[in-house]
Amino acid sequence: MDQWLRTGSCKRKADENSDSTGKVVESQDAGPTPAASSKQTPPPSRHEREKSTVKVKRRYHSDDIQFGFFWTGDEEDPKPHCVLCYETLANEAMKPAKLKRHLETKHKEYVEKPTGFFERKRDELTQHMMKEASQFFAPGENAKATEASYKVSLLIAKAGKPHSIGENLVKPAAKVMTNILFGGKASDEINRIPLSNDTVQRRIKSMAESVEDQLVTRLRQSQFFSLQLDESTDIGNEANLLCFVRYIYAGGVHDDFLFCRSLPTNTTGEAVFHSLNDFIMTNNLDWSRCVGICTDGATAMTGKLKGLVARVRAVAPSAAATHCCIHREQLAVKKMPQCLKSVLDESVKIVNKIKGKALNTRLFKALCEEMGSEHTKLLFHTEVRWLSRGKVLTRLFELRDEVMLLMHHSDELYDRMHDFQWLAKLAYLADVFSALNTLNVALQGKTVTIFNVQDKIKATRMKMELWRGRLDRGEFDSFPTLADFLLTAGEDVDRSTVASFKQHLQDLHSQLGIYFPELDTSFEWIRNPFGDKTHIEQVSSKLSPREVDSLVDIASDGTLRTTFREKGLTDFWLHIQPEHPELADSALKLLMPFPTTYNCEVGFSSLVGLKTKQRNRINVDYDMRLKLSSLEPEIASLMAQKKKQHHSSH
Repeated sequence: MDQWLRTGSCKRKADENSDSTGKVVESQDAGPTPAASSKQTPPPSRHEREKSTVKVKRRYHSDDIQFGFFWTGDEEDPKPHCVLCYETLANEAMKPAKLKRHLETKHKEYVEKPTGFFERKRDELTQHMMKEASQFFAPGENAKATEASYKVSLLIAKAGKPHSIGENLVKPAAKVMTNILFGGKASDEINRIPLSNDTVQRRIKSMAESVEDQLVTRLRQSQFFSLQLDESTDIGNEANLLCFVRYIYAGGVHDDFLFCRSLPTNTTGEAVFHSLNDFIMTNNLDWSRCVGICTDGATAMTGKLKGLVARVRAVAPSAAATHCCIHREQLAVKKMPQCLKSVLDESVKIVNKIKGKALNTRLFKALCEEMGSEHTKLLFHTEVRWLSRGKVLTRLFELRDEVMLLMHHSDELYDRMHDFQWLAKLAYLADVFSALNTLNVALQGKTVTIFNVQDKIKATRMKMELWRGRLDRGEFDSFPTLADFLLTAGEDVDRSTVASFKQHLQDLHSQLGIYFPELDTSFEWIRNPFGDKTHIEQVSSKLSPREVDSLVDIASDGTLRTTFREKGLTDFWLHIQPEHPELADSALKLLMPFPTTYNCEVGFSSLVGLKTKQRNRINVDYDMRLKLSSLEPEIASLMAQKKKQHHSSH
């Protein structure tokens, strides 16, 4: 069809070495056959055998019109197009037998029609296409339709929706709305916007490549960059390596999606590094500018000899390794006395007993509604979810009366829900893990620095010391759920229970100290560069004389004090970098590394939404780049590439 519109002829170029089926045949006077040759033909080489397996592209022949088929698409890869139902088949179907079968199975009433009938249908189709071209395909109007196609495809990618939604929902919905608001003519204009599944896929791919090109250009200009990586298995059992990057551009620090790649076999440190290094080297990035790498602490990531961190440090000596502070916090809070651990385990069993069966879930919901409860469902405990433990225990304690009514007297856990000391421990755990959830949320986010992490951990440890002192005095106000329960019940917890509370708080305090050692005070000048002479002498032990002189200049500048209050910590050091490059570089090398893998966790949540049972073979890299990247594709430059004339398609 495209060739007809360009040349006015549907005949292919003459091919003297082709038969009527479009396959290439050998000329009669090409020389003696192998059988007639006196020399023995050598066996084909490996290269020739591989070459012989290359997929053959079939050509359209004018005789195929007798089966009701014309051709469309690329001249080098034509596809048969039925002039009756307008269905387009694959190039492999460009065989008389397959074309005939289509005619006999789908258009039985036209089997006996003469060739002239199909030629007339073909001419009607081409005339209709030319009419549409002359009416709608003006360069300016067509460019608008193409631009709309790009922008709608971008919205589809950012929403994480299937590519077919443009054709199946967006376009019909737009036609309905424009027809109601502006009439049928405006609705017809919507038809010119190409939003088919394949078109949306091509648009997303080209826009993702545009965003990647912009990101790579920025990384090449950045003085420093840092990485965060994580690996996870999706619903299709494929191991996906997700990577984010932090870099300097236009006087600010930016975080962005770097790539999502599938690991074909193993998920070892070697395999992860090979995938990462391949991206770095392919895009001509400089490893020496990498100042940090943050991982989840898995062996493949942190192994001293063969882990990813060790391999990265071999090519980037300045890269500081960081174990995600959120994962560290989760490891630190696992330790607890056995009596409290048994309460947690039994609570999970109670929840699973109710939610594990559909009938119990429905009965519990009806019971909660009848009793006017605020909630009607319990929550499953999931070990890998950061906030699960606190929410599960809090919800179970809130609905304890409803659970008592539902559980049978013969149940082994029935007595637990009537045990005052057991319920007091449950209330305490609900309060403590709710407080730890608050800490966990404070460590999340894209603007968290290593100093923020240290401050939050320090504050939490100090609170735990205060809580232990209050327990010694018999005060429970630090635990609101437990305090309300004791006030309502009119009873007191026994000494052994209080001792378990104090032991748990002591364990949490020590574990947080182990997983979060205090930052060296010699780095205090980074977040407080305005001190007196004594302060500067205390914090400048690891600075060179020139850097100390720069620190004195900064501390004595009143204007910079105002700037420091107005800007964030990283932005401040970027602001003074031109004037104090050495000192600012030292500060940025500590501030640039990611303290968490929060971005990767958000990325995996997006991956779960993109790769479903219905879309388990999708290549998610392009969609995830548009969904997670903060950069916008340069649609105007994409449309201007090759200066091709855009045309609408279904």
